[in-house]
Amino acid sequence: MSVTANSYVCGISDVPLLGETIGQSLDKAVSRWGDREALVSPSHGVRWTWKEFAARVDALAAGFLALGLERGQRIGIWSLNRPEWTLTQFAAARAGLILVTINPAYRLSELEFALAKVGCSAIVAATAFKTSNYMEMLNTLLPELKSSQPGNLRAAKLPNLRAVIQIGGPLCPGALAFEEVARMGGARHREQLAALGKSLQFDDAVNIQFTSGTTGSPKGVTLTHHNILNNGYFVGRAMRLTERDRICIPVPLYHCFGMVMGNLASVSLGAAMVYPGEGFDPLTTLQTIEQEKCTALYGVPTMFIAELDHPEFKRFDLKSLRTGIMAGAPCPVEVMKRVNNEMNMGEVTIAYGMTETSPVSFQSAVDDPLERRVSTVGRIHPHVEVKVVDLEGRIVPRGERGELCTRGYSIMLGYWDEREKTADVLDANGWMHTGDLAVIDAEGYCNIVGRIKDMVIRGGENVYPREIEEFLYRHPKIQDVQIFGVADDRYGEELCAWIRTRPGETLTVDEVRAFCQGQIAHNKIPRYVEFVDEFPMTVTGKIQKFMMRDAVEARLGLKAAKTA
Repeated sequence: MSVTANSYVCGISDVPLLGETIGQSLDKAVSRWGDREALVSPSHGVRWTWKEFAARVDALAAGFLALGLERGQRIGIWSLNRPEWTLTQFAAARAGLILVTINPAYRLSELEFALAKVGCSAIVAATAFKTSNYMEMLNTLLPELKSSQPGNLRAAKLPNLRAVIQIGGPLCPGALAFEEVARMGGARHREQLAALGKSLQFDDAVNIQFTSGTTGSPKGVTLTHHNILNNGYFVGRAMRLTERDRICIPVPLYHCFGMVMGNLASVSLGAAMVYPGEGFDPLTTLQTIEQEKCTALYGVPTMFIAELDHPEFKRFDLKSLRTGIMAGAPCPVEVMKRVNNEMNMGEVTIAYGMTETSPVSFQSAVDDPLERRVSTVGRIHPHVEVKVVDLEGRIVPRGERGELCTRGYSIMLGYWDEREKTADVLDANGWMHTGDLAVIDAEGYCNIVGRIKDMVIRGGENVYPREIEEFLYRHPKIQDVQIFGVADDRYGEELCAWIRTRPGETLTVDEVRAFCQGQIAHNKIPRYVEFVDEFPMTVTGKIQKFMMRDAVEARLGLKAAKTA
């Protein structure tokens, strides 16, 4: 390749895109692999074949229609990893509904915002998990629920919401039991379902995922069947998945990692979905891999570290493992080597992407040299284009840093009801501007070298300072606040808050944390809180967060784990 080649890559493939809906993909799975295992969740006593899984999906989809839900309406899912989550994912797609995936760590203000923003007509919610009592929070948000007729809610705060569907028990007044909804559909609803199957298009919206923005409130990324089904399919193909594979999925389903790279890779290639538990636990994950003879394992680097460093790690037989995906944050080199050697994952791949691109744009190949797999995010995905541009939007030469822009089948329809914000990132030529700084080398491998936006990646989760800043501004004693990431050897980054209090006011760290508790997700509550008189600024008044970061890291002696 010439030295002067541009930083533009295009994923050439002789494998065509799937031109089908998620429902049609499920039908194909049943006809190809009907009696093979589709979904295994040992903690819930679930072991379903593709036939059994599809029958339950159809029953639930017919139940949704019996509730009066109509094509294009939004249905929320608020739960950790359970079989009901996946049934809802596929049943919503079958019924022509748009699934709104809600982060189980959300608290009241975030939940209310998400449901109101997209006008959810129904929500499927778990009862509780550990310290999160979902039904209690819903009752706080919807005081009308307990006295309403199930399926006929009229709530002042969320006027579009009609039904609360509860997973598990004891059943709350006004809610519908999940199992009951699956029994509601009759012959008429089955006929409706069959007609819908023929009329739904693969370009229809099927999923809204909330991603926070640097401009405050979360934005609803709207994705189609075509977006996510194909992305799952090509992610799976990069790992050489077949119907003989079993994917251990400890990553959250509400995120693209679980529901697209896990569930949709499985349905399009016939692999079994194996859920080790509702929330991540390293010991349970290791036990599940051994018991279920999983061939693939997903995780963010912190999950792999927790598994490798578990005191009982050595007693598990992980010989069944072959491949998997590590994504969400840069992987420390030493960790990658250990995953290869000690977990038998010689064909583990690295993936890079964002929710707005369904999510994956780059992925390493199973046969890439180890050096490439730890130092880059691989090469361009099939049917995807990427360019790296300078501040003027000009493509830079290979090896130079610039903003990564991507285009192709995987690009979102847009942010729900946010035309301006969509236009900020999606240009007239169809390029998605990621805000990430990248370098593409002579051989087409990509390296993510930084972020234009000041997003913090904590344990593989994207956290956006502006959202937390805007929440803390509500505190009566806070005059100004800046949130930034500082290095952390466990999570990659942790949040730090610099706060200026109002004149004459005093504030403590505990007071700040108490203000956040129960209102914003725990991973958004700053680990470090410091009170300052001023922020470092440029002459034009621009806040210099990198100087704050450097000062805190130097003072506290913080260092991130070395990445390639």
